[in-house]
Amino acid sequence: MNAVAFEFFEKGQPERSDENSTGRWRLPSRAGLKAALPVPKALREYDWRQWLRLQPPIHAIKTARYRKIDRRFLGQPVRDGDIPDIRDAARGRDVLLTVAFGDAQCLDLQLRLTGGLVRHDLHIVADNSVGEASARENRQACAARGAAYVRLPANPWTVKNPSRSHGAALNWMWHNVLKPAAPAAFGFLDQDLFPTQPCDPFEPLEDVAFYGDLRRAGARWYLWAGYCFFRFDAVGRKPLDFGLDWFAGLDTGGANWEVLYRDMDPNAVPQRPITAFAALPGIGLRQAYCEWRGSWLHEVGLDGDLSLKAKKREAVLRLLEPALQASLKSVRQ
Repeated sequence: MNAVAFEFFEKGQPERSDENSTGRWRLPSRAGLKAALPVPKALREYDWRQWLRLQPPIHAIKTARYRKIDRRFLGQPVRDGDIPDIRDAARGRDVLLTVAFGDAQCLDLQLRLTGGLVRHDLHIVADNSVGEASARENRQACAARGAAYVRLPANPWTVKNPSRSHGAALNWMWHNVLKPAAPAAFGFLDQDLFPTQPCDPFEPLEDVAFYGDLRRAGARWYLWAGYCFFRFDAVGRKPLDFGLDWFAGLDTGGANWEVLYRDMDPNAVPQRPITAFAALPGIGLRQAYCEWRGSWLHEVGLDGDLSLKAKKREAVLRLLEPALQASLKSVRQ
């Protein structure tokens, strides 16, 4: 056994997970661990080189530890927000949900645009910010734009892994707000995704149980967590997990592969064109990366040259100005 594997075997017994998996690994009895642990992908998908490196048991133990941390987070109390009132407001309605963190200007832009351009009944903001100053600014933006505000518990993944942090935030909102509320439908938005034309993102749910921007990972596929919509009556009883399954190549939202996506033809999921472009003239694509996702503009704030972030935001604001004017006019009417 190599040193890495020994470390994971020595750190105690992982708990049995009830979540779906495509394979199981039974630990040796001499380790004193009788439970079968979930492996992120089927055992047959590991090649002999990965077996020599003991990746199946290592991945199984890591996955069990991650899930234990996630379950503990789901039980933590909210730091701010009236959860019973938000549940009541969401019940039977079409709900947008944005996970916010550390950029109140970005959040305010989205709320201004969705308020006038996007057909919905309620917009909930789940604040995943670390600092109180950022949380205060996000709270003020929500109050000014009529969005419901929830300050999430301290997220165990925020500093370590942004993708896991985002997935944990979505799962907290699913288990503690959306699932108990039973909305008619709900959709998740990245905070730096901005509508530029009037739209009804819930309309496609008349024909499908869920849809969004599709991503692929080998033979698997899933919906990007930054734009995905679900009809509650079709998914509300399923053991949803909006986290990631990184060992299977699945980013945030991909852990729903087993319960939602595996048995559905991805070609049946409504799609929109996605076009990458550089927000700044004369700057390389990867340095000032943005996307058009249909008529929505995705700033992709965590990508590109961070030294150009302020200039990139200025360029995005110029692109959004006509939409902001149209949204303001719509709200006034």
